[in-house]
Amino acid sequence: MTDSETPNLDTLKTVDTRICEVTVYTDRARVTRRGTVTLTGNETELAIASLPATLETDSVRATGSGTIAVRLLGVRSETVFSSEYVANRPAAITQQIQELETQKRVILDRLASRKIQLKFVEGLSEKSVGFFSSSIAKQQVGLNETGELLNFLGTNYLKYVGAIAQHRRQMHELDKQIKALRRQLQQVETPDSQQIFNIIVAIEPSGSGNFELELSYVVKQAYWTPLYDLRVNTTNNQINLNYLAEVKQNTGEDWRGVALILSTAKPGLGSLPPKLEPWYIDTLLPQLSQFAGRGVSKGVSEGVSAECVSEGDFLDLEEFLSDGFAGRIEAETAAAQISREGGTVSFQVGGNIKIPSDGAPHKVTIFSDNYPSQPKYIAVPRLVSFAYLQAVVVNPLTGATLLPGKANIFRDNTFVGCVKIENISPGQEFNLNLGIDEGLKIERDLVERQVDKKMIGHQRRTSYAYRLNVTNLQQVQVHLTLREQLPVSRNEQIKVRSTLTNPKIVLGEMGLLEWEISLLPQAKQELYYQFVVEHPPELTVIGLDI
Repeated sequence: MTDSETPNLDTLKTVDTRICEVTVYTDRARVTRRGTVTLTGNETELAIASLPATLETDSVRATGSGTIAVRLLGVRSETVFSSEYVANRPAAITQQIQELETQKRVILDRLASRKIQLKFVEGLSEKSVGFFSSSIAKQQVGLNETGELLNFLGTNYLKYVGAIAQHRRQMHELDKQIKALRRQLQQVETPDSQQIFNIIVAIEPSGSGNFELELSYVVKQAYWTPLYDLRVNTTNNQINLNYLAEVKQNTGEDWRGVALILSTAKPGLGSLPPKLEPWYIDTLLPQLSQFAGRGVSKGVSEGVSAECVSEGDFLDLEEFLSDGFAGRIEAETAAAQISREGGTVSFQVGGNIKIPSDGAPHKVTIFSDNYPSQPKYIAVPRLVSFAYLQAVVVNPLTGATLLPGKANIFRDNTFVGCVKIENISPGQEFNLNLGIDEGLKIERDLVERQVDKKMIGHQRRTSYAYRLNVTNLQQVQVHLTLREQLPVSRNEQIKVRSTLTNPKIVLGEMGLLEWEISLLPQAKQELYYQFVVEHPPELTVIGLDI
């Protein structure tokens, strides 16, 4: 205490409190403590000791209730320098490290098992190639048997490769958490004199009785960000959306067994609208111009790549890739209670959350639900001879707002990548890119490149024609958006004209050709387009090598 006077134990009483509720914002958290004390009627102050240095003293508020009437006269904070408040933490941190290392050993065993299974499939594949090739040539084995073997090898290869990759991601996440805890253990084992706060609440009790004090305050170094796992089942056209929150906190207090509320409010931005300052413009200094553009482009590219490939963002998958899951009862996922006040959304997660003050990411499930989706294919044959599958999803009108965040995309239990989701309101439609689908075969051929021998108006005229063949190899009808493009002239002496499209479509901006087609199972459709390029014979046109 900064006050050198010895406190009067009759008038000052220390209240033993515990954290019961935490509201986490995007850049801070509001902590609520409660504790019960027995008053004799002589007390004038209640003390709550050893609160962390991340506490914002201006945010402290006190209230309470009890069997007697108590007037709360005021709240003040006292700065204390001490190292005793971390004395009991090494044992707890050591126990956390041991628990994580136990999890790591289990995953190592699973990883070794999957590697053995993958090695068996690879060995079987190598041995089967020669046998089936010669047997097919001798008509000893039919194509049906060969196809069944190929499907078996392909399915199990993908299953085991996916499981191995997931186990490695789990190992990476555990290693990060263990490293953070060991660093924290080193700090608490050699503590320096640390700043903490004591909170003093001035009171005026009406007599003797029990009183429950509630203290709330804001702490820094805590935040949460949305994170999503989106699993698409292409068999029944359903998408499972797992809405997660990644919570990090290094406030100096562990949150154990608390009711956690995640809020979209932004108290750090203040309550007043920002004030516009003069917007100055000037010429760029010549000696800086060569660096300015380079720095901006590098920052953007690095930011995008780092945004989406963090391995620590994966929610640990259950062993759905394991064999023998028939007959098991799936675990239920706890759902948060969602409340709205104006434009602010709050998710009340529950009352048994454990988030230690270690700065490591801790994932909390907000809810998990299945949404219907519609498959859609997009193809750009000029660049790629495959079609890309998309899932068109609608956030239900009764659903929750999906806040901006990263989403891990799984297609039939195979991780296909991650995307950044923007704010999606209830009732809003959004697309998920699911990668290449080989169920559509696309062929693109140049069928005509002809230079007219006669000059027309002193112009050389060259015609080009392309034929596209699309085959639906699947057992269901598909909808495809197919995009091609004509060259765009950047010289007024070079003219490009579309002369024929079949099926007929209207030429879009920047030479875009776009067909919307539907294909029945095993159906095939041909598309055709033709264009001409005209220019003076003395000009050499570049960029037509297509």
